[in-house]
Amino acid sequence: MLTERQQELLDFLKDEHGRTGIMPSTREIQEYFGFASQTAAISHIRALERKGIIQRHAGKARGLSFVDELNRGPIVDIPLYGSIAAGMAEETEQTQERCLSVDVDSLGLSPSSNIFALKVRGDSMIDAHILEGDYVILEFKEPRTRDIVAALIDGETTLKRYIVKHRRPFLRAENVHYPDLIPARELVIQGVMVGLIRQFKPGRN
Repeated sequence: MLTERQQELLDFLKDEHGRTGIMPSTREIQEYFGFASQTAAISHIRALERKGIIQRHAGKARGLSFVDELNRGPIVDIPLYGSIAAGMAEETEQTQERCLSVDVDSLGLSPSSNIFALKVRGDSMIDAHILEGDYVILEFKEPRTRDIVAALIDGETTLKRYIVKHRRPFLRAENVHYPDLIPARELVIQGVMVGLIRQFKPGRN
């Protein structure tokens, strides 16, 4: 049986994980509950672990899992490499910011899949139901025509649909207000989209 504080912490973990796709850090737990130190947050986490509610993963940042969800499939930490424009192509510096913890079975992937995540900026893919603030999960693999891809086109990065016409590849937006992007020099596919995580925001369509 959980104490009132332990139940509050469990509810907070589930709410944050459901909202963002990642577990809150001990510092975020400390700040949310007003604990004097991160040690207090860790103590409450350990109490939930002793009661078999959550499981900690040593050596992993935000390394927590809900025990009742472990049977759903392997939980994999997907590196989040900044953001990507879903608008006109632009320069994007891809440095790892943090990780998203994801049940790879829900994406139809194996734990060994070579995958990464990017946060979407812009509205050029809205007709494919990809919105600003979404996280797209991408896999390093060869694209097929009509795949949605992260691509480097003439030195700039964007998220678009990959099209091959008359043996010539180019990029197409899923928004009629954006033109096709035809490479002048190079088109390098950095990843093929295999999944999407959306952060719930009240009032958002």
